[in-house]
Amino acid sequence: MRPSSAPPAGKQPAGSSPDLERGHLFVIAAPSGAGKTSLVKALMEREARLRFSVSYTTRAPRPNEVDGRDYHFVTQVRFQEKLARGEFLEHARVFDNYYGTGLAEVQSALEAGQLLLLEIDWQGARQVRTRLPQARSIFILPPTRRALEERLRARSTDSDAVIQRRLRDAAQDLTHWTEFDYVIVNDRFERALTDLLSIVHGGGDEFAATRPDLARFVAALAAP
Repeated sequence: MRPSSAPPAGKQPAGSSPDLERGHLFVIAAPSGAGKTSLVKALMEREARLRFSVSYTTRAPRPNEVDGRDYHFVTQVRFQEKLARGEFLEHARVFDNYYGTGLAEVQSALEAGQLLLLEIDWQGARQVRTRLPQARSIFILPPTRRALEERLRARSTDSDAVIQRRLRDAAQDLTHWTEFDYVIVNDRFERALTDLLSIVHGGGDEFAATRPDLARFVAALAAP
């Protein structure tokens, strides 16, 4: 069952817009298979003011991925060089590869008053919160554990061994939901997208990670 999202009294209405004279950074993370990438793509199409922050990664491109659009694909050596020079806002090792967000790119976008979106994992989100506490962090959850596995298998790009590892890692990722400002349950795609838009438009308090029944929902989701 989807946890309650009744809006608290006296909060900013979901349709209001953030101050366009200042940049805003939105950080979106999720366990693998929660549908985050599809939601982010649709969110970018619905909200033209959002700019996608392109991360750096050492993993190989997947089919149809384009360097500079989906990721900046770099070698392990170049990534480590950039890390040593302090050029990343955040970085993490995920599934034997490294990912990182360029600090200069983020600073430039925020100074220009842009609405910037980072699609990263919980490790990176934790680093962003430390350096940019004003960032708004959002965690995406699947509706059930079964749905999580079905979405991973539907990709048809990973072996069964990789899928099983991703399921184990996803269960661990779920334990970090309390570190985020908002939690969205992706049970129905269009509704989850509307929830995300509400947050981007300056509202979304009804999706706060502190809502009482969310802990029970996540506990049931994480149960084997």
